[in-house]
Amino acid sequence: MRENGPVTSATRQPETPASAVPPRLIATDLDGTLLRDDKSVSPRTVAALAAAEEAGIEVFFVTGRPARWMDVVSDHVHGHGLAICGNGAAVVDLHGGPGAHRFVKVRELARENALDAVRLVREAAPGTVYAIEQTYGFYQEPAYPKLHLEIPDTLAPAEKLLAPDAPGADEPVLKILAFHPELDPDVFLDVARLALGDRANVTRSSPSALLEISGPGVSKASTLALCCAERGIAPEEVVAFGDMPNDVEMLTWAGRSYAMGNAHPDVLAAASGRTVDNNEDGVAVVIERMLAERR
Repeated sequence: MRENGPVTSATRQPETPASAVPPRLIATDLDGTLLRDDKSVSPRTVAALAAAEEAGIEVFFVTGRPARWMDVVSDHVHGHGLAICGNGAAVVDLHGGPGAHRFVKVRELARENALDAVRLVREAAPGTVYAIEQTYGFYQEPAYPKLHLEIPDTLAPAEKLLAPDAPGADEPVLKILAFHPELDPDVFLDVARLALGDRANVTRSSPSALLEISGPGVSKASTLALCCAERGIAPEEVVAFGDMPNDVEMLTWAGRSYAMGNAHPDVLAAASGRTVDNNEDGVAVVIERMLAERR
């Protein structure tokens, strides 16, 4: 999904926010956070996740990835086996393994909102091209670049892809991907947010000018809050990790939060603590210290 270069120099130990409340849940982003740049989960991180689960702390993967891209961590799910995918648009049970996942909760982007978003963002930023992410299908416009390692199910203008008689019309739309070939990524994000207002939630997780547009109020934070409420877990009992703008709401909501050493400036400002970068196993460093403090 992304390969973000370092934004700030990393320190060897995390800056740990003070908290007297024992953690009950760890919520971690994947790309640029839990995963190394080669998309692997290091042995140290695998051991830290297992130790957290053994200590009774639930681990939730919270990612912008679609469910079909979760094979990178499907071997490392414990207990509940749930992940939050598509920036909060879906809660997925990964126990079945790649290709056999089950959607537990879907927070779709209504097609009328999606069509509004396509029109308004294109008016505000001419040259924008789109792809449509659904529960199982992936559709794109012919001019949309090859940003993803998959073949789209259909090539057509976004308006046709979102029409009532479009291929996959019976499938929920999880998010729209909007790409601009020239704009600065953060400028594009600001332009789209201004154009859409409260019609949709707009964020980004890529180093390129690629935006992710979800339903109103749908974010990693809001879906994580729903999952925690179902478990009787309060925000102050959650520890969260992230590196890009799509993590900001989650890091702000959680009682303790860590920006990776390679994080976007907005993430560094939002998080209550910092750790080392993803290639130095920054998530594992914090978990190990957290478990040591419990002992």
